[in-house]
Amino acid sequence: MVEYQGTGYAGFQLQVGQPTIQGELEKALAQFTGQPIRIRGASRTDSGTHAKGQVVDFLTSTQHPLEKFVLALNYHLPEDINVVEAHRVDDEYNSRRCALSRTYRYSILNRTAPSPLRRHSHYWIRENLDIETMAEAAQLLVGVHDFRALAAGHPQGRSAVREVMRWEIEKSEDNIVIECEATGFLKQQIRKANGILTEIGRGRFPVNKVTQALAGDVSGTPLLPAHGLCLISVKYPSSIKIGLGNTGPE
Repeated sequence: MVEYQGTGYAGFQLQVGQPTIQGELEKALAQFTGQPIRIRGASRTDSGTHAKGQVVDFLTSTQHPLEKFVLALNYHLPEDINVVEAHRVDDEYNSRRCALSRTYRYSILNRTAPSPLRRHSHYWIRENLDIETMAEAAQLLVGVHDFRALAAGHPQGRSAVREVMRWEIEKSEDNIVIECEATGFLKQQIRKANGILTEIGRGRFPVNKVTQALAGDVSGTPLLPAHGLCLISVKYPSSIKIGLGNTGPE
């Protein structure tokens, strides 16, 4: 499991000429094992998005024992990327395809003044937001929907249907958290949907704007900045076996 602050990166996935989370992890693995290794990630976080519970997998024939991976990789990684734990898994394991759901959290600072302490992790909104109305609207996102209208540039030949298990909003003092769990998310889907919810909270959109957006009318809806978004966790079936043996060949 990996956590990172995505501020200085062009997202998780490799991009030519751009710093990425995948690129840094693969570089650290190569330095530690002496082998070129390609990793897979459970969720391809956008540019500037953070993660607390990203999951990656890879194949290696290294003889290094499993217990050395966390310390060794963190030695080679920059300070804004950290490996939290490492496990050996079955050969059939695929961190992306085996996942049952992903949970993301969007954090909003809702007060009259910004915060230098939360400028990289929270989106600041000065106006007081109507949380109850936002929560009501968020329930319209729950269920099986086609989210193509909320996903910029999603390929026409690929399905945009996803199942959302929950889309919840809570406020504690000046902190608003929008947390959603789904089988998967499309590029910019969460930030666009939460942009609609914040406009509803401001009183600029009616609650049924969510329904209109799912039907294709996304006119006037903002895309919230990525720095408020964080991948919290990825859920897997209990049948997936995770072992503590050596990561090399038996």
